[in-house]
Amino acid sequence: MIKSTVEPECTRQFSSLFLDYLKEKPELKSFYNKFPNLENFESLIQEKQFDSEKRAVLAASLEIQYKGMDIADLCFQQIQALKDEKTFTVTTGHQLNLFTGPLYFIYKIVSTIKLAEKLKVEYPDYHFIPVYWMATEDHDFEEINYFKLDGKKYQWHSKQSGAVGNFQLEESFQTFFREVSHFVPDFFKEAYLSSKTLAEAVRKYVHHLFGDRGLLIVDGNDKSLKSLFIPVILEDVFKHSPHELAIKQSAKLEELGYKSQIFPREINFFYMHDDLRERIEKIDTIYKVLNTDISFTEEELKHEIEVFPERFSPNVVLRPLYEEIILPNVAYLGGPAEVSYWLQLKPVFEHFKISFPAVLPRNFALVLDYAIQRKIAKMGLEDRDLFQSVEDWKKEFVSRHASIDFSLEKEKQVLSGVFEETGEKVVSLDKSLAEAFEAGKVRAMKILEQLAKKIRKAEEKKQEVHIRRREDIQQYLYPGGSPQERVENFMRFYLNDPGFIQKLYAQFDPLDFDFMILKIKDE
Repeated sequence: MIKSTVEPECTRQFSSLFLDYLKEKPELKSFYNKFPNLENFESLIQEKQFDSEKRAVLAASLEIQYKGMDIADLCFQQIQALKDEKTFTVTTGHQLNLFTGPLYFIYKIVSTIKLAEKLKVEYPDYHFIPVYWMATEDHDFEEINYFKLDGKKYQWHSKQSGAVGNFQLEESFQTFFREVSHFVPDFFKEAYLSSKTLAEAVRKYVHHLFGDRGLLIVDGNDKSLKSLFIPVILEDVFKHSPHELAIKQSAKLEELGYKSQIFPREINFFYMHDDLRERIEKIDTIYKVLNTDISFTEEELKHEIEVFPERFSPNVVLRPLYEEIILPNVAYLGGPAEVSYWLQLKPVFEHFKISFPAVLPRNFALVLDYAIQRKIAKMGLEDRDLFQSVEDWKKEFVSRHASIDFSLEKEKQVLSGVFEETGEKVVSLDKSLAEAFEAGKVRAMKILEQLAKKIRKAEEKKQEVHIRRREDIQQYLYPGGSPQERVENFMRFYLNDPGFIQKLYAQFDPLDFDFMILKIKDE
C-alpha cells in the first residue's frame, strides 16, 4: 500500500464541531479534558482512579465471557494484566453488524490497537490494552442486520426483538447464511455456525481477526459489571441529574453555533428483560416501561435496580459513563458523531467524579484498488479532486474543454449594452419606451440563458466519455452516494488479499487526524 493524506475539511464529510475540535479551537477547550496528543496521556494516566476491587470484577467478568473459547495466551495474559494498577485500556465501541458491516468497523479497531501500541512505546512503565466494546444491548436490528459487498446487499430477516446481542442464530439466520456461505472466509463460518447468539458469534470472529494483537472484547450486558453502575442508575432514574447537566452543556455548544448530536431524557435507561428493551418513563408517581404492561412504584423500582441491575440498559447519554466506570480507560476512539457527542457529556463525568478520557477520532481512509487508480490517473485527478462532487467537477471540466464559451457572457454584455444604450436614446421621446427596452433586455437575457444551457448540454454530450468515466470513479469512491468506508464490507479487499488488515497496521496512525488515501499496489 502507498499512503497519501488530505486535511479532513477537504473531504466535506465532517461537521464544523468535529473539525474545530481537531483544530483545538479555544472556545471548545472547556468541553473536554485533555486533547489527544502523546504528551497529555501522562496526566490522563495519573488522573484515572480505578481501584483493585473494580479491576478484580472486570477480570473475573471477562474470564466468564471468554469461557469455552480457545483463546490465545496473549488474551489470557491481557485479562490477568487488568488486575495490575499499572494497566490501562484504550477503547472503541460498535454495533454487532453482520460480518463486520462497513469498512470503518475494521478501521476503528485497527486505530485502537495502534494507539495502545504507541502508548506502550511512549510510556513503557505502563501497560495498555486495546478494547472493543460490543454494543450487545442495542435493539435497532434494522441498523445491523445486513452487509454490502460489491454493490449487493445481503440481509438477515428475523422477527426477534430486544437486545440484538441475545438474538438466536436460528432457522431464519441459517437460511440467510446459506446465501453467503459460498464466498465468506472460513473464520466467519466457524464463528456463526458454532454460536447460539449474535454476541457470541461477533466475539469469535473479532477475536480471530484481532486477538493476536491483544484486543479484548467486552460485553457490558453483565450483572457483575452493571452492579458497579447501580449508584448512577439510581440517581438518573430518581434525581435526573445527568439530564440536567447534559442539557446545560448542550445549550452551551448550541450558543457557539454547533448542533447537538444527542438529546438527553429525564430517564436515560431502558428496561431490558428476555426479548424486551423499552424506555422507562415516569408518569405521575408510577414508572412505566413503555409499550408494555410493566410498571413500578418508586420503592419497587429501587428494589429492581438493586437486585437486577443487569435489566437496566443505558442509552447513548450514559453508556460512555458506564464504560469509564467499569474500565481503567484513558482514551476513547470513535467516529465523528461519537467524538462530537462526548463533548456534551463532560459535566456528567465531573458530577460522578469519573475522569474524562482523551476522545479522538478513529482513522479515516479511502482504499483504491489498482484498476481504479489507473482510471483516476487517466482523468488527471489529484487527491483533493476525489472529494469534489461530480456536478462541480463536470462544470469545471466541460468549461475548460469547451470549443466555445457556452456561458455566452460576451454576448450577454453586448446585447445588454444595445438595450441600455437604445433605451437611453428613446427616453426623451417617451418614458414608457425606456421601460419597454428594459423589459426587452430581461426577456433577451432569459433567452440567451436558455441557449447557454443548450450549448452546455451539447458540450457535455461531446465530453460524455470522460464524464461517464468520472461518474464510474465516483461510484467506486461513494457507492450509493455514501463514502466507501461507510458502505463497503472489508471482504471487498480481504478476499483478494488476506493480508489486507495487516497492511492497514503499517499505515494507520491514530494520532494523525488527516484523511488517508490508501493505494493498493499492482501485483
